[in-house]
Amino acid sequence: MAKRFKLPSVDPFLLWLVGTVVLASVLPARGAALTAFDMAADAAIVLLFFLHGAKLSREAILAGMGNWRLHLMTLAFTYALFPVLGLAAARVTGLVIDPSLAVGLLFLALLPSTVQSSIAFTAMAGGNVAAAVCSASLSNLLGIVLTPLLVTLFINSGGAGEMDGLGSVQKIATQLLLPFVAGHLLRPVIGKWIDKHKKLLQPVDRSSVLLVVYSAFSAAVANGVWQRVGPFDLGVLLLASSVILAIVIAVNGVAARLAGLPREDAIVLLFCGSKKSLVSGVPMAGALFAPAQVGMVILPLMIFHQLQLFVCAWLAGRYHAEAEAAAAALPPQGEAEALVRAEAIGLPIPEECRPGVTANLELLTRHAQTLEGDRDK
Repeated sequence: MAKRFKLPSVDPFLLWLVGTVVLASVLPARGAALTAFDMAADAAIVLLFFLHGAKLSREAILAGMGNWRLHLMTLAFTYALFPVLGLAAARVTGLVIDPSLAVGLLFLALLPSTVQSSIAFTAMAGGNVAAAVCSASLSNLLGIVLTPLLVTLFINSGGAGEMDGLGSVQKIATQLLLPFVAGHLLRPVIGKWIDKHKKLLQPVDRSSVLLVVYSAFSAAVANGVWQRVGPFDLGVLLLASSVILAIVIAVNGVAARLAGLPREDAIVLLFCGSKKSLVSGVPMAGALFAPAQVGMVILPLMIFHQLQLFVCAWLAGRYHAEAEAAAAALPPQGEAEALVRAEAIGLPIPEECRPGVTANLELLTRHAQTLEGDRDK
């Protein structure tokens, strides 16, 4: 019986994001209220990056650091291939949509990878989880420095974004870098409590992002964002995001094969090298761009975020199904499993033959795994 195709579910956080944008569009904060929300958003960003630093496990990074070639490949996708594609997408789409939206496409291409979803999809697909933790964490750690530098190089120097160079550096230092370092230095003191209460602290992450989004879109609405953005613009952003993601995934597969990566590491490269972090991107946009521009800049990131979750959830499910099918196709493992399989088809195995049968099955299993590995290269 053929399996029915099932679409990945919509991330509930996306619904909260859409609701926040709608709220800011209908009831935007203005005047003194907007100033208060801006101050609250700044405080939320500081708290968010303090918690990021406190949650970063040095032990987990050291456990996966040995696979340096994989990590360099992942960083190359995140901070080299993506920016090149972002530059091309911004140049092409800038001819037909608002320039701030085109800047947003380039900005999302300069962001670090996600952490939680990269690790979750790697685990679901049967990949190297320790290496995924290391790659995703390293990407985010470097992103605190690399993303602002890349934004200055590709956006500010080109005059595409409204940025105050010195002010942006100060904001990055005080709102992102210093809280992150402080949180990580305090990990020996608060790390156990943080790890124990991850589910309790997750709403802090997400509510911080929602607060920044509300503040940003309130300012954007006051500057007429919905007079500048229509269905055509949203369609162009979705198409551009789809093309960028498709190219990254295709090149990813080719690079994994050329490098001869084992299946587990190829999965890490796929999920850590093809995604961009909304949780890091929204606060960074708030620190790097003028308040009136932030709403427009993060809109492409919100679209790309949901698209990458849909595609990666489908890919992870496919890898998981392939792994289960491969395991089922292998000969029985051990005497007990051989007896169960034999009994299921009515084939008795005499006791004196069992050691020889088990040894032959082990030999067949090794040959099958060798052939499977050769086929994946």
